[in-house]
Amino acid sequence: MIRKLLILCIPTLFLLSALPAPAAEDLLLKDANFIDGKSGTAIPHTDILIRNGKIVKTGKGLSAAGARVVNLSGKTVMPALICAHMHIGMLKGTTTSGENYTRENIIRQLQRYQDYGVLNVLSLGTDRPSLYENHLYDSLKSGLLPGARLFSAAYGFGVPGGAPPVEMGMNKTYRPMSDEKVASEMDSLVKLQPVAIKLWLDDFGGSFKKMDSSTYQAIIREAHKHGWKVAAHVYYLADARKLVRSGVDILAHSIRDSVIDDALVQEMKRRDVIYIPTLSLDEYAYSYAGTPAWLTDPFFLRAVEPGVVAMVSDAGYQNKIKNSPAYNRNRNAVENAAKNVKKLHDAGVVIAMGTDSGAQPIRVQGYSEHLELQLLVRVGLMPAEALRAATLGSAKVLGTTNQYGTLEAGKTADLVVLSANPLTDITNTHQIEAVYKAGTAVYTR
Repeated sequence: MIRKLLILCIPTLFLLSALPAPAAEDLLLKDANFIDGKSGTAIPHTDILIRNGKIVKTGKGLSAAGARVVNLSGKTVMPALICAHMHIGMLKGTTTSGENYTRENIIRQLQRYQDYGVLNVLSLGTDRPSLYENHLYDSLKSGLLPGARLFSAAYGFGVPGGAPPVEMGMNKTYRPMSDEKVASEMDSLVKLQPVAIKLWLDDFGGSFKKMDSSTYQAIIREAHKHGWKVAAHVYYLADARKLVRSGVDILAHSIRDSVIDDALVQEMKRRDVIYIPTLSLDEYAYSYAGTPAWLTDPFFLRAVEPGVVAMVSDAGYQNKIKNSPAYNRNRNAVENAAKNVKKLHDAGVVIAMGTDSGAQPIRVQGYSEHLELQLLVRVGLMPAEALRAATLGSAKVLGTTNQYGTLEAGKTADLVVLSANPLTDITNTHQIEAVYKAGTAVYTR
C-alpha cells in the first residue's frame, strides 16, 4: 500500500500548509465501468472529468485539453462509502478508553477508513472536548487533514448511572437528572454544531435503567428547535414505536427483539425515519464463539487493531462468548435484524449504512463497512441497493446529498476504483485499486 498523505504530529497551521494543494490540472479518468450510485447499473466505457475536486462531466469519449489522463480500462468506479454510525478515537489495541482519544489516534483511524474507501464518517455521540480545540474538528470535517472527513454528533444524551457505559470511555455524554436540564445542555451544543443528536434508549440486556420517555421526548423536542436530527440507540420494538411516535429522525440500530409490525413500518415511512441496521455489530457479537473466516482474510488483517486477533482466537475468549447467557439472545438478534431491514427496505424506508465500528475492539474500522455491505446482500438486498444505502442513504443522514453519495456533475469527486464489479459480487468491494478524495488519489494499491 502507498499512502499519499502522512500523519504529521505537528501544529494544525503548519500541517495545513504542509499538505499538497489541489492539482490545478484537470483529471480525466478514462474507460471505466461506471457505477454512479443512482441508476443501479454499471455503465461500461465511461469517462469522468474532474476539475478542482468536483466532477465536471461523465460520459463516453470525453476529452479535455491539458488534462492528466488515467486509463481505467477493465476497472470499476463507484462512489466512496459513507458510514453514518461509527465512533472515533477511543479504540486502541484491545482497549476502549477516553485516554486513547488523541489527535494522533483520531487521524490514524480516519486514514484507515480512507484506505478502505470510506471517505465520510459520522461519530455518533461519543466525542470529547479536545476534538473542538485548535480548529481540529473544522479541519477534519472540511477534509483538510489526512483521512476520511469526520462529522460529529458531539456528546450525546444518556442516563445517569445507565447507558451508555461509562467504562467504555463514554463519560462525556450528557446525563440529565431532570427534563428541565435538557434544554440548557442542548443549548450548550450550539457552538459545536452537531450533525445530529444521539440518545441511548436501551437497557443493554437488562444491565441498565432505561431513559424515561419524558426525557427522550424533551431531547427530541429541544434538538428539533435547533434544527438537528435525533438518532436513537434502540433494541426493542416497543421502544422503537414510542420513539417514532415522539418524532425521532433516525433509528441508529436494528430492532432486534422481534419482527417489526406493518403499522410501524408505515409510520416510519410516513415520517421519513431513516434506519441504520448495524448488522455487522450483531454478527460480531456471536461469531467469536468460533473462528469466523475473516480472521485469516488479509483484507481484515490490514484493518484490525494490534492484539485483537490473538484475543478473539483464544479458546477461553471463545468459550466465554459461547457460554454467555447473551449468546442465544445475540443469535436471535441477528435473525430478527435480517427480517426487519428487508421488510423496511421493501416498504421504501430509507436504509443507511452504519456499523458502530470503533466502539469496541472487535468492531473493526474500515473492514466493518465492507462486511455490512455483505450482510445487507445476505438478508435480501441487491448489491446495488446495499451500495446505495452505504452512499446516498448515509449522505441523507449527514445532510450532504448535494455533495456526496453519488457521482454526477457538480458533486465532490469522492470515488473508489475497483478491479472487479461489486454489482455481480458484493465482496468485490475488497478489490480496491485506488481511492480518490475530492479528485486527489489518497490511496493506491
